[in-house]
Amino acid sequence: MLLDQTDRAIKTQLQNIITQDIWRLREMKKDFERISEDLESAVFKNGQVSRHRIQEAEECSHILVATLKCFRHIALDYILQLNSFAIDGKFKIINTMLSYLNAENTFFHQGYDLITDLDPLMKNMSVQMDQIATNLIVQQKDMERKQMTTQQQENVANIGTEFLSKAPPGIAIEGYLFKRAARSSKTWNRSWFTIQNNQLVYQKHWKVSQEEAVPLMEDLRLCSVRPLDDLERRFCFEVFSVRTSCVLQADTESMREAWIRAIESSIHSAYRVSQDPDNDSQCSKVSAPSVGRECPPEGPSVLQQVLRLPGNERCCDCGRADPRWASINLGITLCIECSGIHRGLGVHHSKVRSLTLDSWEPELLKLFCALGNVANNHIYEAGRDVTGVNKVTAESSRQQKEQWIKAKYVEKRFLKELPSPASCTDGTGTFTDQSERSLTVSQDLCLFRAASVGDLPVMCAALAHGANVNWTNSEDMRRTPLIAAAEVGSLTACEFLLQNGANVNYRDARGQGAIHIATRAGHTGPVCLLLKRGANQYAADETGQDPLSIAVATANADIVTLLRLARMNEEMREGEPFFWHTGDDETFQDIFRDFSRMASDDPEKLARRRFECSGAEK
Repeated sequence: MLLDQTDRAIKTQLQNIITQDIWRLREMKKDFERISEDLESAVFKNGQVSRHRIQEAEECSHILVATLKCFRHIALDYILQLNSFAIDGKFKIINTMLSYLNAENTFFHQGYDLITDLDPLMKNMSVQMDQIATNLIVQQKDMERKQMTTQQQENVANIGTEFLSKAPPGIAIEGYLFKRAARSSKTWNRSWFTIQNNQLVYQKHWKVSQEEAVPLMEDLRLCSVRPLDDLERRFCFEVFSVRTSCVLQADTESMREAWIRAIESSIHSAYRVSQDPDNDSQCSKVSAPSVGRECPPEGPSVLQQVLRLPGNERCCDCGRADPRWASINLGITLCIECSGIHRGLGVHHSKVRSLTLDSWEPELLKLFCALGNVANNHIYEAGRDVTGVNKVTAESSRQQKEQWIKAKYVEKRFLKELPSPASCTDGTGTFTDQSERSLTVSQDLCLFRAASVGDLPVMCAALAHGANVNWTNSEDMRRTPLIAAAEVGSLTACEFLLQNGANVNYRDARGQGAIHIATRAGHTGPVCLLLKRGANQYAADETGQDPLSIAVATANADIVTLLRLARMNEEMREGEPFFWHTGDDETFQDIFRDFSRMASDDPEKLARRRFECSGAEK
């Protein structure tokens, strides 16, 4: 009798659940997957249509709305059935077990004493079952009411925005966006983007583990965002920094605005966290260099190396002791208050970086130590005595400091009118007597000639007096100062010009850019630097040679290795970014890091390697 009761109470009930309820759920799942594929296709078509094809855009929008309606209807039905099955199935199974226990109590008098111990639990479960049954009715009615309400809200402008507000804790925003490929403006890939931990990362699908996410913007403190309304595709916006940029596309205008607001909010939040003095020492202990940035060399820290330069132990502008921030394009140290004012000037005037929170590339550290507060003030405050303006101090108000810094770097009121000789330097980085007697020439030519000999102080002075960093010398094949610096192999001069806005991909009258010139001259350090700064190694000069073919022809093994590795790395990123192994990227970064340090700390070793390789080739 017990076995018969168990068979009818448990086995039959579970078979009904499997053969009826689960089968019905499987059929609804198939419907949901089919409508999901239709919605994905409609989203792609809606995103790809040109803003100039109005009729087609309207048709795609109507199709998207209709598909979305059907998707929501089927999805809500599917969710309703899943919830009903979860609740009802739990009720049936537990009720079946309760019947089984009652059968045990009835048929096994010998086990009555043991079963009696379960009476309180059974009574409690019976009460809970009654409550579950009551709650089931209430929940079903509530879900049906929500389903009716949701079906009535059909505004295409809000497609997808409801999902943006449901990001998990620690994530500012997440969702699907189209990303334009770096080398092809016509190639767009749809990926899952997330803002978290002060970074913008993306992955192929939201189901993929976050450990496989690829960083797109590694530090939002150095980024800005703006809408793009002049492209063929709609709802586009750009996220850019001083080093790189990327163009993204949302599905609707409201989603684009939500992403822009979220990115701007994350940037401001990152600034507030990084500017907290209490976090300064703690962050410097735990922060690790991000992918693609150089680690500081072993030995003294960046802070120690920078502050040991005379004058750098105090803020360049107000004189406050123990500065922790720096302007990398001006080559000066700053206190936290002055660094905030410099950041407000814009990156075209001053690029602020932390001496403790951020990682510093070897060439940037070498450049910074070649300038410093003393050299900067010798240029930007040379004429202060003439104006009669007193320099601010650490005790001055923030408003006074803002006025001083703006007058010094933006208005340039304290510059001293320096002669701009026809021949700026004599080849050693100093002015000749004949040059001092010459009439003034443009500061552009002065910057060009100083770059050709790697004279950093003269280059800094020329830029301060209004020289154009991308000026072209019509008497020298329309070359720029960056090309002149690359030709002589001055790593610090190239870094200084790039930090101040030099066009890394400009090409002269012969179609040769800075990377062509540096490759032909065999300067491995500048080639490595230019590659890191985004130089196009696929560009060919008037003879049809690109940098790689030039390096092969000149038998420079180091440069050939760098160019081929960079090309392979770029092709792997562009082709299969989500199957691109982290170990491959770390190897690429390690090799570039070694060349950067060698070019900064031991350039003679690179020259010797080049000589040995050339001799071996011969």
